[in-house]
Amino acid sequence: MSAHALDKDLDAVAVSARAELVRAIALSGAWDADPGWRAVFEAVPRHLFVPYYYVGAVDGDGQERVWRDSPDPRTRERWLRGAYADVPLATRLRDGELVSSSSQPSLMARMLVELRVTDGDRVLEIGAGTGYNAALLAHRLGDDLVTTVDLEPEITDSARTHLADAGYRPTVVTGDGTRGVPEHGPYDRVIATCALTTIPPAWPAQCTPGARILAPLATGLIALTVRDADHAEGTFLHTAAYFVPLRGTEPTTRTEIPHRPGDHELLRFLLTLTHGALDPRDARDLWEQEGRPGRERYGVTVAGGRTWAWLDDPESPHTWPLR
Repeated sequence: MSAHALDKDLDAVAVSARAELVRAIALSGAWDADPGWRAVFEAVPRHLFVPYYYVGAVDGDGQERVWRDSPDPRTRERWLRGAYADVPLATRLRDGELVSSSSQPSLMARMLVELRVTDGDRVLEIGAGTGYNAALLAHRLGDDLVTTVDLEPEITDSARTHLADAGYRPTVVTGDGTRGVPEHGPYDRVIATCALTTIPPAWPAQCTPGARILAPLATGLIALTVRDADHAEGTFLHTAAYFVPLRGTEPTTRTEIPHRPGDHELLRFLLTLTHGALDPRDARDLWEQEGRPGRERYGVTVAGGRTWAWLDDPESPHTWPLR
């Protein structure tokens, strides 16, 4: 147990709340393809990774901080029950903007299953966050096979503390995740827990042939198979995914995707995927002409120094560069 021990009357709440979360994830079907992850979620205590979080709007003045060390016992119980809700938790804000969070556990479970790990796989996680996802990986694979990286020292410092409190010691690196962590590779699996606009070429370059890369891209999840250091390709899963954007050392600008009120969620996915490469009107026309395709009809190829998205086939007439 953590150095921050729970009140005795909250110990039972933690046990029952974690069991209820596990049941909810099981009912969602997230583990159907790999039931071994259920025991991992049963074992790793999420509340040790979220000593506080924010509720309410995260883009204004309505945030309320709920924390473990509140002098009010009712607030402490509310914090604990919220830590085991199947929802994302805002854990770090800067000037009212969300910069780090703990993802929705059922989505984390789906992503870990889709990562398709086997014993002995070496995993790189992009986006350390609270450390909870790294703990799940370390519990399944072992500390020495898991590396997690984040740009912000305050995030990696707190992740190390949370991991140590829970009894896990994977490698935690402070650095630009777009560059990977070559000194701890090569990797059999790469998983990103932050939203991307493209696939950094450093990731497949640091992978073994046959490795799998799973990353949020354009409100979806792309699953790539690495052929060699210069080539990776794959299709999107049908699952929607919304994450905090990846932050790198290279300067970036925030742009607004031209969505309209009432746009279909799958059309918004295409508009986001093709932003900057396809006129929004043309994207809308294409989506209608092709029968309103779902995410799983789209894919991404990384090859020859280029990265592009496509519909149905890498050589189809419908391709768009990713930048």
